[in-house]
Amino acid sequence: MTFPIDDTHDPALTSWVDSANDPATDFPIQNLPFGRFRRAGEARLRIGVAIGDQIVDLEHAGLAATDDMNAFMRAGPAARQALRRTLSRHLRADSAERSRFVASLVPMASAEMGLPCRIGDYTDFYTSIHHATSVGRQFRPDNPLLPNYKWVPIGYHGRASSIGVSAETIRRPVGQAKPPDADAPTFGPSRRLDYELELALFVALPNAQGEPVPIDRAEEHLFGLALFNDWTARDIQAWEYQPLGPFLSKNFASTVSPWVVTMEALAPFRAPFAHPEADPPPLPYLDSPANRASGAIDVALEAWLQTAAMRAAGRPPQRLMQSNFRDSYWTAAQLVAHHTVNGCNLQPGDLLGSGTQSGPAPGQGGSMLELSVGGRAPLQLADGEQRSFLEDGDTVILRGHCERPGFRRIGFGDCAGTIAPARFA
Repeated sequence: MTFPIDDTHDPALTSWVDSANDPATDFPIQNLPFGRFRRAGEARLRIGVAIGDQIVDLEHAGLAATDDMNAFMRAGPAARQALRRTLSRHLRADSAERSRFVASLVPMASAEMGLPCRIGDYTDFYTSIHHATSVGRQFRPDNPLLPNYKWVPIGYHGRASSIGVSAETIRRPVGQAKPPDADAPTFGPSRRLDYELELALFVALPNAQGEPVPIDRAEEHLFGLALFNDWTARDIQAWEYQPLGPFLSKNFASTVSPWVVTMEALAPFRAPFAHPEADPPPLPYLDSPANRASGAIDVALEAWLQTAAMRAAGRPPQRLMQSNFRDSYWTAAQLVAHHTVNGCNLQPGDLLGSGTQSGPAPGQGGSMLELSVGGRAPLQLADGEQRSFLEDGDTVILRGHCERPGFRRIGFGDCAGTIAPARFA
């Protein structure tokens, strides 16, 4: 499916919500991402749309008959596109609906954000060949990339119950680790706690069990993208991951940004996709003319760090790296097609993690493991501090945006989490 570029993407559009016209905002009228929030004093979460520094309460505006985001996702692309056009029309600077819509606005500063939807299942992929090669080189210098990588999108089933929303506190995990020179494992707080810069792909339309989704229909099943931090305890991971893969090193916490940028909003930022000529072509079920023409999505990604000392001194976070989802080895459509090819049934609200998004250049690692070369080359921070892995009090902030000449820049908002000391039973 190709998502259309239409008048809702017009870069000349402005809004009567003044903050949406700020060139620095992530949420201009051309974006209109979806999320769930609650007003002060309320218990239930409502569906909202971000515009500048405000939230449109869809129920209050008469544009949503339900506060069930998963049910809204299930309605599919046509319903989502119709609502996008309605919202764009009513929020434009010349709209006659301004007086009616003003009462439906909630300042972001006074709202509590929740998870974008109920996340029933979570699968984490491994789509960055640069990350896979960099990490593999640390553990398998003679054979960094396993032979299946260029043939099959690698993934594992993660833990959905421990996914939280941006601005949460992450408790340092406790578990077993075995230093290379030790005869037996030790038990205690992780000493090699890391972040992973990822994107979350949210499923919209379900597929019946036993019914694969063909690649040329795969993106119809997606709602949109958000930022995602799959926190990882590298020392616990190194001891436990063979033979069945990640377990306690991953399932203690993951963090997602509260706003989901829809596939419609991302339409202007598509790019051609191809594997390097020397690599094997994708198998037929992972290939299509549309995927080759525009399967990649140009999302610029960044990871920032603010230590406790920076925060106490009033210093801003420091950017650690930049990368781009465009460099991913597998596309969003290929992930859906592969996940369902065996008959696996995806459900509205399921989350597909992209895997750590590292770039091809030095210094573009999407994790501390890569940036510090496994802790052997600590990062020198601007205030004189050093980091090999995360320390208590550190705040990691993931950011992303899409930018292209002839279109309005749109962003994802922050995906942030702060490390708290371990707690023992």
